[in-house]
Amino acid sequence: MAVINQTTIEREASLMGTSLHTGNKVNLTIKPAEAGTGYVFKRTDLPDAPTLNAGVELVRQVERATTISEGAVKIHTIEHLLSALRGLGIDNVLIEMDSNEPPIGDGSSDLFVQLIEKAGKKELNAPRTYFELREPVYVYGKDDSYMIALPHDNFKVTCTNANHTGFHTQYFSYDLDPATYAKEISKARTFVFYEEVQPLLEKGLIKGGSLENAVVIKGESLLSKDPMRYSNEFVRHKILDVIGDLALFPVHLKAHIICARPSHALNVEMAKAIAKEYKRYLSQLMPIEYIPVGEGALDTQEVMHILPHRYPFLMVDRILKFEGDNRATGCKNITINEPYFQGHFPNHPVMPGVLQIEAMAQVASILMLRRAENAGRIGFFMSADKVKFRKPVVPGDTLIIQAELTKSRGKIGKAVGQCTVNGEVVSECELSFVIQ
Repeated sequence: MAVINQTTIEREASLMGTSLHTGNKVNLTIKPAEAGTGYVFKRTDLPDAPTLNAGVELVRQVERATTISEGAVKIHTIEHLLSALRGLGIDNVLIEMDSNEPPIGDGSSDLFVQLIEKAGKKELNAPRTYFELREPVYVYGKDDSYMIALPHDNFKVTCTNANHTGFHTQYFSYDLDPATYAKEISKARTFVFYEEVQPLLEKGLIKGGSLENAVVIKGESLLSKDPMRYSNEFVRHKILDVIGDLALFPVHLKAHIICARPSHALNVEMAKAIAKEYKRYLSQLMPIEYIPVGEGALDTQEVMHILPHRYPFLMVDRILKFEGDNRATGCKNITINEPYFQGHFPNHPVMPGVLQIEAMAQVASILMLRRAENAGRIGFFMSADKVKFRKPVVPGDTLIIQAELTKSRGKIGKAVGQCTVNGEVVSECELSFVIQ
């Protein structure tokens, strides 16, 4: 796969306008930034011109817009600008503002698309980072709203936008592409229900709102200065917001986002969930910190001297430690070369759960077979109870396998087993086996 480099803009570009919620006049300028900068807001109207990085950890408010803040510094309604930047494939930019909210324009992101096109696009000499989701992520909101992120080879959003009126339910599915974003998404305007207008005004919001920058839904009727731009403009605007809010997760995401009745609150929860999943993914790439150490470890040759299993069914690389006669901890390094990955979800390889049970059974068998009276015998797996699979195990993981004998009388043995990856439990069960 060809390396894709990060981008910024070629030259600075400016615009001015009125903000939606605060109603403030604002001058906004975008400037080129170095690789790894991300999206940085700078408040030139405040002493020392403080900056804020657009990250999900700084989100403080999500009512009708997404607001980031740190201390007393706030930036409201950032989602349309972030959507345009991510939609057009811009990775790094400095955004200078002399107020606390970008201009609303006509309620879409088209104002910012035009600004970015005026600034031009420049490739940087640094590779772009991607996070390819490896397992589903779910978040749920109010009124039966939900969002699911599934593994995918691109960033795609499929959205259904139902509402309480029973009218204007819409559906759209869009694969993010800088070549099509301006035409397919950017011109979709924000909207509000007629009965929501007064309560929002009473909360001090939409001070700059008008029919010039929003569509008002009143029952079956639509109030707007201009005709509808798409037959499904509302759901396209929801996708516009999803793209912008998920850009708060700084790494380019490869996932299929499926959502019903999304909101800024739901979008931000998904961004947080993906950030947590990314952190877990990174931990698997770093040196293992959770491998226990102790006395009596066995290397691979010693494990094979006790167990009759051989490739591809030897599920224990080595024993890391014994604790007395009844507890043992082993490990198995999971690589893409494992034969079962050829047919078990080959596009998104996951270690079969039954093989994790087998790994626990083999560590438990070692506990029994290392006893002098069982030398030369074989342990046969009889049953597994209370089996639970909690997280997928994928190539690159180091599976830590723990087993504890709970009963050992004659030929019959019982044990409890647990598998972990980076300190998190991925599977567990109770085992029974017989020694012959």
